[in-house]
Amino acid sequence: MRARVLSSRGHREPPEPPAPGEVLARTEHLGVLRGGRTVLHDVGLAVGAGEVLALVGPNGAGKSTLLAALAGDLAADTGTVTLAGRPAADWSAPRLAMRRAVLPQSAELSFPFPVSEVVRMGRAPWAGTAREDEDEAAVGAAMEAAEVTALAHRPFPTLSGGERARVALARVLAQRTALLLLDEPTAALDLRHQELVLRVCRREAAAGAAVVVVLHDLGLAAAYADRVALLRASRIAALGPPAQVFTEPLLSEVYRQPVEVLAHPRSGAPLIVPRREPPPSEANQ
Repeated sequence: MRARVLSSRGHREPPEPPAPGEVLARTEHLGVLRGGRTVLHDVGLAVGAGEVLALVGPNGAGKSTLLAALAGDLAADTGTVTLAGRPAADWSAPRLAMRRAVLPQSAELSFPFPVSEVVRMGRAPWAGTAREDEDEAAVGAAMEAAEVTALAHRPFPTLSGGERARVALARVLAQRTALLLLDEPTAALDLRHQELVLRVCRREAAAGAAVVVVLHDLGLAAAYADRVALLRASRIAALGPPAQVFTEPLLSEVYRQPVEVLAHPRSGAPLIVPRREPPPSEANQ
């Protein structure tokens, strides 16, 4: 067991960095009901330090619900959720915030805070701890990583949807936790910034964090994730490396859309494209 040292600035003790491969979040036989409907059923999943795990699947499959359960923000109706080796419900909100950071689907603020202050909100869990000294460096590095430094003085409500999404990502990065949980972080972004977000995910994993990211773009998941969990109708239909999970029969069945899976000519990563019939004018030639 790691030695623990109390912070000289308060009773909240920053956690030690995780060991490589250490499981930071786990669900066992997880079940979640909403409005009498089963949203997740018998889901078992573990995410370890140093990996990017992508949650993919059709709309309504349970991806965002699973992410919320992994964050400890949603109580399980059946089964268990464990964070940093303890039941999620056992963590107080301040201690939980030192162990995981969550990026929701939408980023909205009612007050015109400047971007730099929005990013600085990610440092709130460390107030009164020894890691409070990292605030300036953490905020600056996070804004640079998300390419929002130039927006520092802009009021948050004046930003475009994509700019807001990147500022929200910077806030999560500034929090500097060992577990990052990102819900559709690329949904509002252009091609360049979609790639930027996934490169950031890979960088965080390489530095020892565990990253769980909900994605609709199977190409991004195939290119950047170590493992993917393919959800279908409240269950995990397949879990493993993208090359094993992304097969034509399985994806065509799960998405109810015929697809073709091709190997990228340089990387070999799976490329997933819908199988389309030729236009009638071409078919008749």
